This record gives sequence, structure tokens and C-alpha cells, in this order.
Amino acid sequence: MLGFLHLRGSTHPRVSWCVFRSTIQASLPPLPPTHTHLTQKATLCLCVTNSNSLRPPRSPAGRRDPIFLRDHLTSQQRDQHASYSQGPSPQGSKPGGSATPGIRLRTRLAVTALFGAGILGTWWYVHREKEQRHQQQRMEQLRKVAVGQGDFSLLDHEGRRRSKRDFLGGWTLLYFGFTHCPDICPDELDKMSSVVRILDEDAGLPRVQPLFITVDPERDDVAAMRRYVRDFHPRLIGLTGTTEEVKQAGRDYRVYASAGPKDEDGDYIVDHTILIYLVNPDGLFLDYYNRMKDDKQIAQSIRNHMKNYVKLFPD
Repeated sequence: MLGFLHLRGSTHPRVSWCVFRSTIQASLPPLPPTHTHLTQKATLCLCVTNSNSLRPPRSPAGRRDPIFLRDHLTSQQRDQHASYSQGPSPQGSKPGGSATPGIRLRTRLAVTALFGAGILGTWWYVHREKEQRHQQQRMEQLRKVAVGQGDFSLLDHEGRRRSKRDFLGGWTLLYFGFTHCPDICPDELDKMSSVVRILDEDAGLPRVQPLFITVDPERDDVAAMRRYVRDFHPRLIGLTGTTEEVKQAGRDYRVYASAGPKDEDGDYIVDHTILIYLVNPDGLFLDYYNRMKDDKQIAQSIRNHMKNYVKLFPD
């Protein structure tokens, strides 16, 4: 329902009062659920104009038809009427306020992410510095240990004098045993030879030198060592020497060896440590492998040591 009230003042302006009832609001396009209160309110408009500036438009029939008047209004005027009828904004709301919580949330998330990244970066930097200091200290300790360690001087199976210096710069597998060993020493030398062959299949790895040092110099002379090493890997070098030289070599690697009692034929068994030692290019003992380790496990361990190897002594 629509009504007009016209008043005139002393200066002849026209004061127009118009009231839009819910009938017009119902005929307008549907409003959002949050504006359902608009249909329950009337719209009050006050227009002050000159006497001839604005007249209520008339329908073709000459009547003030509410529907005609509604259609005559521009969209801007309808928007103004709608804004007048809304009354006070809901408590705590502002124009454009619906986007504000999202912006605030994104800002808080961004600040939290930056703060967390800063903490993580600081922790990583401190951890890395600590690891580097630990690595430097370990390198210094290894340098001290490596100097003079296992500096043996023995004869190879060709009668040439060999020392640890002859094998520096390369990886070495070392086994202590004796040629009269019935089964354990041949098995371990076979396993060591298999490890060397496995590593040789990888062209990207350095070659490994296998060494066999006797713990029974009384029977294992140069000739005996020459005959014995032929049954294993072609690069295997047998080393022997005097009793004192052999004991010194074993002592440097903490090898236990003790000859047992002799039988009627003068034969005896030597009880000794059964380990394969890994020596790096700096001459430093890195790892050992007992009888429980097979050739594939040993080869994989050596690969890992090669991958993580850091040179101790500069050229």
C-alpha cells in the first residue's frame, strides 16, 4: 500500500510524505534471509521540493496506482528506500564486515607460519653448527688415532717388504689366520674374496685390496703363503715375517692368537680372533665383520663407508 501526504509552507515548497507498506515490498524481488524484517516495516520518505519540481506520477488511467508507482521508481531510488527501511545495522556489524574475519584469519595464519619458519630455521642452523663442530672434533681424534696405527712391516708372498704405507690411498680388507687352519680360515678368506668381487662389479667404487696376515710365522713362510693365496682372489696378498713382526702387526689391531699343544706329528691349531677388518685410505681401521656377516652384508657396509668417507690428511 502506498500513500502520499502533501503540505505547503509559507515559501511554497511541497513537503511530500510517502509510506510504502508491505504490499510493495512483497512485490519487489525476494530479499535475502537476513533482511526478512524489511517486509515487516514501512518505509517513510520525506521529500522537500519546489511546488512544481516533483509530482507523484500518475498511471495512464489518472490514478495513483501503487504498482505503477513502484515500477516508475528507478533502481537507485528503490535501493535508497530499502536502505532507509533497514533500520540500525545488526549489533557489531559494519559495511563490508563479512570479509574482515577472513582477512584477520589469513593474517594470523601468515604470522604464525612466519614465526614457525623462523623457529625451525634457527633450530636447523644451530643443529648444523653443532654437527659441524662434532665432526671437526671427531676428525681431529681420528687423525691422532690413525698416526702409527697398524704400521706393520712384513714380507709378502713374493718376498717383498711391505708396510702400511704401501696401502695408503686405497681401501683394504685385512684378515689374520694361518695356512694350516682346517676350515674357518678358508671359509673367511672365501667370503672376503666374494666381497671384493661384489664391489668390483660396481665401476663407480674404488678397488679394495684384500690382505692375509699369518698368525703362525713358524710354519707360514713366504713359500707357504705363495701356495696358499693362489686358491683365493687373484689380488689377495699374503704377509708373513718373524715372530716378533707378526705379533706386532696383530697387537696393533688387537688380534688374539695363541698356539695350541702339538700332536704326535708336530701339528697344532692356533686359536685366534676371527674378524675381517676394514681399513680406509688413511690407514685407519673403520669397521670389522665377524662370522655372522655374509658377503652381501659386508659389501653393503663397505659401500656405506665409502660414501661417507672424509679424507683425514690433505695431500
